[in-house]
Amino acid sequence: MPASHRSRVGAILGLAGACALGAVQSAHAQSSVTLYGIVDGSLLYTSKSLNPATGQSAGHQYSFTDSGLSGSRFGMRGAEDLGGSMRAIFELESGISIANGSFGNSNGNEFGRQAWVGVDSRYGTVKAGLQFSPFFLAVYDFDPREMSYFGSGLITYLNNVYVTGLFNPNGISYTSPEIAGLQASAMMALGGTAGNFQAGRQYSASLRYHLGTLTVDAALYSGNAGGSAASIAIPSVVAFDGRAIGASYIFNSLTVKASYVQYKVAGSFNDRVYSGGASYRITPALNVDAGVWVTRDGNHSSNNSILASTGLEYSLSKATVVYGQAGFVTNHGAMHTGLSVNNALNEATGTTAGVNVGMRHLF
Repeated sequence: MPASHRSRVGAILGLAGACALGAVQSAHAQSSVTLYGIVDGSLLYTSKSLNPATGQSAGHQYSFTDSGLSGSRFGMRGAEDLGGSMRAIFELESGISIANGSFGNSNGNEFGRQAWVGVDSRYGTVKAGLQFSPFFLAVYDFDPREMSYFGSGLITYLNNVYVTGLFNPNGISYTSPEIAGLQASAMMALGGTAGNFQAGRQYSASLRYHLGTLTVDAALYSGNAGGSAASIAIPSVVAFDGRAIGASYIFNSLTVKASYVQYKVAGSFNDRVYSGGASYRITPALNVDAGVWVTRDGNHSSNNSILASTGLEYSLSKATVVYGQAGFVTNHGAMHTGLSVNNALNEATGTTAGVNVGMRHLF
């Protein structure tokens, strides 16, 4: 073979090899960033409203309400392939109010819902930063109405501990892969106060078992007052111990859920919340659900409430849903369980009825 020809062949092979190597390196370095969000607005009517000074009704209300079904938000999540089935991941999520354009449905900061970075691999997922606790995620998963902002377990959660456990600053968490149907998750949130490790310290854990369409989950939470989170716009340092156990089962188009959650708040309620309900997909575009939440104070049996609600959702497209919701709550003693996270989180003594209609768009 002539020398010049061998030279050309060598150059071509060298270029091909370089391209192949570059392709492999590019595959290992692939990264993506996804922008996403929810815009949700509705009209709300309640037959009563709470007068905080007296605990009695201040009269009925009509209002425009941000987030009747899901909390309005904007966020971005990203991932980079590090090779060896390992990825660097992050998420930044800001809660917003479409009623006035301000921060909402969060701890009041710019990215007050989630702000964390982590690593995901076949050995599990590690996250560091502001994040949801395993306790809250377990309570969320077994709520029969998927934590709707009207008439759901999210109201009983916020009534007891507000945003503690939802938005955990300074958190470090680990979630294992699922092995033989079992998956564990644990989180420690550091208080950030020099010389006082216990101030604002929060920890949480959960253990889930999954078999076919049956899922069972148990979770706990322990949080202290104080720490750096006490200075956040909406503090998330209510001192409480939480315990939860729940189960769900899917029968074709029917999903049934039930749970027990305890919120033992320092110097206040020792509430036990029993809930159950179901959702049924009538058609691919039409879904109906209903649930009941019974709350009893273990310290004073005269403090109790019953919340019941139902909802109907119709999908106009994959991204847009119109919905209607109705419910009632009955409060006794010092209990003030509400009907809606926004505009009616607390309600007066006695029975209050309400309805909510709105639209939600995902992007």
